[in-house]
Amino acid sequence: MTAPAAGVGTEALARALTKALGPRSANALAKLGLETVGDLVDHVPRRYDQPGRLTDLRSLQVGEHVTVLARVDSATVTTMRSRHGAMLNAVVTDGAGQLDLTFFAKGKGGLRHHEHQLAAGRTGLFTGTVGVYRGRRQLTHPQYQVFGAGTGVDEAEAALEDASKPIPIYPAGASIASWQIHKAVRTVLEPLREADVPDPLPEELCARRGLRTRLEALRDVHVPAVDADWRRGRERLRFEEAFVLQAALAQRRAAVAREPATARPLPPPGSPSLLADFDAALPFELTGGQRDVGEQLARDLAADRPMQRLLQGEVGSGKTVVALRAMLQVVDAGGQAALLAPTEVLAAQHARSLRALLGPLAEGGLLGGADHGTRVALLTGSLGAAARKQALLDAASGAAGIVVGTHALLGEQVQFADLGLVVVDEQHRFGVEQRDALRAKGDRQAHVLVMTATPIPRTVAMTVFGDLETAMLTEVPAGRPGIVTHVVPASKPAWVARTWQRVREEVDAGHRAYVVAPRIHPDPEGRQAGGVAETDDVLEFLDEAGDGVERAPLRAVLEVVEELGRTPALAGVDVGVLHGQLPPAEKDRAMADFASGRTPVLVSTTVVEVGVDVAEATVMVVLDADRFGISQLHQLRGRVGRGTAPGLCLLVSDAEPGTPAHERLDALASTSDGFELARRDLELRREGDVLGAAQSGRASSLRLLRVLTDAGLIADARTEATAVVEQDPDLAEHPSLAAAIADRLDPEREEFLERA
Repeated sequence: MTAPAAGVGTEALARALTKALGPRSANALAKLGLETVGDLVDHVPRRYDQPGRLTDLRSLQVGEHVTVLARVDSATVTTMRSRHGAMLNAVVTDGAGQLDLTFFAKGKGGLRHHEHQLAAGRTGLFTGTVGVYRGRRQLTHPQYQVFGAGTGVDEAEAALEDASKPIPIYPAGASIASWQIHKAVRTVLEPLREADVPDPLPEELCARRGLRTRLEALRDVHVPAVDADWRRGRERLRFEEAFVLQAALAQRRAAVAREPATARPLPPPGSPSLLADFDAALPFELTGGQRDVGEQLARDLAADRPMQRLLQGEVGSGKTVVALRAMLQVVDAGGQAALLAPTEVLAAQHARSLRALLGPLAEGGLLGGADHGTRVALLTGSLGAAARKQALLDAASGAAGIVVGTHALLGEQVQFADLGLVVVDEQHRFGVEQRDALRAKGDRQAHVLVMTATPIPRTVAMTVFGDLETAMLTEVPAGRPGIVTHVVPASKPAWVARTWQRVREEVDAGHRAYVVAPRIHPDPEGRQAGGVAETDDVLEFLDEAGDGVERAPLRAVLEVVEELGRTPALAGVDVGVLHGQLPPAEKDRAMADFASGRTPVLVSTTVVEVGVDVAEATVMVVLDADRFGISQLHQLRGRVGRGTAPGLCLLVSDAEPGTPAHERLDALASTSDGFELARRDLELRREGDVLGAAQSGRASSLRLLRVLTDAGLIADARTEATAVVEQDPDLAEHPSLAAAIADRLDPEREEFLERA
């Protein structure tokens, strides 16, 4: 339900539909989440049918709830012999395909109204769920509206006039049909006046850009006379949606910029410096991109306002080294840095990697440590009492210049001596509130560096991470040999057998192999048609068909381990296990055994998706690969080929060619360019799913805006919104815009700022 904001003329929009329409219509609309006049007029059509252009009936999918425009071909009433009663079977057509409409009644008299309405030659809208009977698609007891079937002359003329205009098709449901929604919208829209509909767009902006008022745009989309009307209205509402979002993000950027932060400049040349010693000891050359971004971050950290920076780049582009250099700059300046990771496996991996990169510099105060060294502390929820106490002490005393952890870092008992920088890895798994809770642990606001696991298109960055300035790493360090990717049909035993032979060949060459499965435990039902997520293993599982059809059971880690033990090609090879339900000590042991080569094959869930870095790993086998998204597969692939030997990624799948799932795998096999894959990923996703609703299980917050196709519009809206907020940071002179932000972007109900 839309919560009206007081003081900006929303009384008409806040009126309950029970009063505006009556309880019967209001109750039906409430099932769609529409309870006020404002809710209803904001429920815009999802498409428009054209007069004379009938719906392609051959494209209808079984199980789909549809509204179709079709012409009645015939209608026949028969008495059923097998059971008492009568049946009317009408056939509608688009000129090529056909669809049956079936009605039942106790006697022929109960079907007389339908028989009269569904006269041959009439055109109408028909809505219902597509089923199949004797090989023919049908709608059983559909709701319908036939044009020109009114009993009065005026009613018939009105219907024919409406039929000559674009026909709005609304998101509807079993409780109410599209044309009934349209009738309700017209009822509440007609009496509204300009003063009743607050406009979040400033008048000066509308005049300069030639935009109609919000009320005019609503009339354009709901009651268009010609196609140009609804196109004009949708364009205006799309810009409004982008503008409100970007204004909210501009406010957030401005609010953070007004907060004081402690400047953390580089130390003077020649003075003791962890960063200088680290750079001098690096066994490789930084890429040009790493140097450029490092200089950018150094300037941000030296300022007395909080850095708000998004660092994104290709898998393997060296984001960790860039982040570590920023952390060392803060430690050199007397502060501390916290690195927030989404899982315990990744947090432990980060701690090991940072200690290995720093060497003696991470052993401050210890025998053999550097004189001006620091420490790297690890703090997770499952630490033992003694280890936890020591980590808390190191953080609070400042002995640990770098503290790595999971959400346990957010606990009230975690204190820092002087927190200067918060690095957030895999930001999409944390909310704004969590990020702010950690940043606020310092006496002054800490600087923030957010790292994304995979590249994202610029417009997605502007929308999902719109409160952050972006830094890009596009180069992969020299010497990386590359990765070859192949799709392996699970239905071809010879191909699968060759997969395990390739794993054995790599093991015999002294390398390592990951085998990733989507589940931990075998499915007791022996089937799988929905999503899966297991403890600590965040799985981007997709059921693209969306038809509920039973499929082969998903592969599970525990059964795959047993299977590989019986596989002749891997005879004598030790196989390890890693998943989120293992105790922390067993996780650490599993990774250590894999890294050392004691268990050269590791069967795992997606806990190895990001951050895990074993240079000897050269093979990634992903079972049920069609059940993962492009970005997750790209991340998994990035775990191999990180040393001097080339990588091999084998995607085992039973997806049929031509399906969206198979298209994802083909995309992975065709390119290793993460930015190109991110673009393809968005193209393949369902409309409205751009912000990741497939992963989160919630509907997208975007109503009309599409971050991929509306790139120019989003950029324009960002420029305009930023200018407004610079002149009026609190939006005191723009109450309608402030009210729209408060209503539409409430973080408890919307994903925008939760994911930003």
